[in-house]
Amino acid sequence: MSYTMIHSCLRVMDLEKSEQFYQAALGFEIVRRKDHPEHKFTLSYLRSPGSDFELELTWNHDQAEPYVLGNGYSHLAVGVADLEGSHKRHEEMGLAPKPLKGLPGQGVRFYFLEDPDGYLIEVVKV
Repeated sequence: MSYTMIHSCLRVMDLEKSEQFYQAALGFEIVRRKDHPEHKFTLSYLRSPGSDFELELTWNHDQAEPYVLGNGYSHLAVGVADLEGSHKRHEEMGLAPKPLKGLPGQGVRFYFLEDPDGYLIEVVKV
């Protein structure tokens, strides 16, 4: 039996702000939107060009308080060939990327960004 990753879901407070972040910061494209006004939620699906895996942003229209993200070290990860160039670009965009880091003995391999809702995105050198 084989399983394929389809999507990961993040709940967001401001759908347009989150869509703009993922488009500008990571080059994701909106592939479809499903609006359910009668149930007060909207789903927006984004993809990285050339990938089938989707990021589902869920906006619950009547959510008044930010979501509690917890204290677990959960995150999304994206790959990029020019890690240092990507880090500089995100700095220039005012996104305040975390410092470049690496695992012991590996040198610089990744850094983290935070999206508008506080979710972490690991940017990994591929």
